[in-house]
Amino acid sequence: MRSRFQPFNTLRNQIFIGFILVMLMMMSVAGMFIYLNVSHLLKNSAERHIGQTAVQASGRLDALIGQMDSLTEQVANHPAVQHILLEERNGGKVSFRQRQSLLQVMHSYQTYMPSVGSLELYTTKGEMLFPIREGSLEERIGQADIREANQMKGRLVWIGIDPEDPRSLLAIRQVSLVDRWFSRGGYLITRMERSYFGLNDAAAVQEEAGETMLLVDRQGQLLSGEPVNQTDLSAVLHSKTQTVHIGEREYVKAVQQSERTGWSLLILIPVSVVTDGISVLRTTLIISASLGAVLFLLMSFMLSTLITKPIDHLIQAMRRSREGALALNPEPAAAAELQELNAEYNSMIVDINELICVICEKEVLQSQTELRALQAQINPHFLFNTLDAFNWSLREKGEEELAGLMVSMSRLFRYIIEPAHHDSWVTLGEEIAQVRRYLELMKMRLGERLSWQIHMLPGAAPIPLPKLLIQPILENAILHGVENRMGNGHVEIRVTPSARPGWIQIAVIDDGPGMTLEELAAVRAALTGGSTVQSKGTGMGLANVQRRLVLYYNRASDATDGDGLMVHSVVQEGTVVAFEIPDEYGGR
Repeated sequence: MRSRFQPFNTLRNQIFIGFILVMLMMMSVAGMFIYLNVSHLLKNSAERHIGQTAVQASGRLDALIGQMDSLTEQVANHPAVQHILLEERNGGKVSFRQRQSLLQVMHSYQTYMPSVGSLELYTTKGEMLFPIREGSLEERIGQADIREANQMKGRLVWIGIDPEDPRSLLAIRQVSLVDRWFSRGGYLITRMERSYFGLNDAAAVQEEAGETMLLVDRQGQLLSGEPVNQTDLSAVLHSKTQTVHIGEREYVKAVQQSERTGWSLLILIPVSVVTDGISVLRTTLIISASLGAVLFLLMSFMLSTLITKPIDHLIQAMRRSREGALALNPEPAAAAELQELNAEYNSMIVDINELICVICEKEVLQSQTELRALQAQINPHFLFNTLDAFNWSLREKGEEELAGLMVSMSRLFRYIIEPAHHDSWVTLGEEIAQVRRYLELMKMRLGERLSWQIHMLPGAAPIPLPKLLIQPILENAILHGVENRMGNGHVEIRVTPSARPGWIQIAVIDDGPGMTLEELAAVRAALTGGSTVQSKGTGMGLANVQRRLVLYYNRASDATDGDGLMVHSVVQEGTVVAFEIPDEYGGR
């Protein structure tokens, strides 16, 4: 399974998917936060709007109720009504003419308020005085309503729906006799149309907002307003939640109860109307999120490409380097880090190419050295066998000193012309031993004219170094120093610590005639330019030693700054040729 998806496990895809996940998380959190907060604000705004509408409608309802209360109070206190009821209370008989006189009074008030369907007047015993027909109060309304009217003592009591006409509403008040210490004189019933409260008109004003305004009595019966799916609204009134279900629709409700009537003004608005703004918000958020996602995907793709494209080019350059084409990668990068990475790669390629050149030069130099050694062998086995035969022959004749000379010469030749497969690195102790053998041979040739000293730093013998670094310098010192001097000459080899930590200095000192400034400058220029400054014996010049020092220790070939050979000379005082090597491992 992992191998199947391995080709897609690229840096670009990782950056791309990472950015997408971060974007989705951020947009989800931000969208959810905005959606919930704005939804809450819209819902609260709708609830406040409904509550304000309920307060306004309740004020209008109270004004209408007060207007009806004032009208019925005027009717109850009218002199004709007071006279008839007082006479009836005193035990008199109300005549037909007196009852007929009430017609003009009642019609005048009905004309003033057309919504009043009729006014009915009853005695304390419940007998109907107006209209002029037979009837009783107990047949018209219930005993509970009569008792409540008695308890209210002259205040208007709202009964509710007229049992005889469901399209009308009833209200009753006790008529108090002013001339009889406001005692009970009878009852006045007012019948009015449901449209009196004008809720249908108010609902029409709110039709565009989807609001429904209902007037409901204490039992949950609908008194005014557009009917809904269920008539009994008591469950809606007593519900503790802000939202209710009526039929198949969900509404947000607001209830305002009238203190005068005990009725409740119920305002309903569909939840779909409240959440209409939320739907628009949700659609806006979805569209915005989609556009943001598309833009984010494009930006993520561009950014990932901007990062991974230079890396891909760098990978291709590395693959070409592995195949042998060590070329620079000129592809520019926009990011500073990628520019630095590309610059480091190019710098590495430059260093590798330089190192390859150095290694090639080192191999060529080593091959040339071995070739020269092979050319100088002239059948080394024959030469070694001949020297060995001389050694034994001289020992048989008692010439121990000459026999020792033959042994030293044999060892000297073996050290110089070892086969190519032998290691070209030796220890400083081995190199100094070879120098001693060479000096012993030169002592035999020059006699008293040559004296020498070797000062070895304690513990320096195991230090490795390339073979035949000291002997060519020593040959040069004997050739140009001791042999060109009038009288005896002295050669000294010193191994001392260098001023640079971790390095030692090896110096060959002679007391020969020295060099003038012009001659010294010519020698230094020859060393710097790689010209031959040849010495006798090995066929290796000082320039060869200089080049090997530079190649093996990777130092600049400037003989005047402490790297490679350092040559100092004073006329009639002598010459010092020195070089420095690390005191451990020697760059092998």
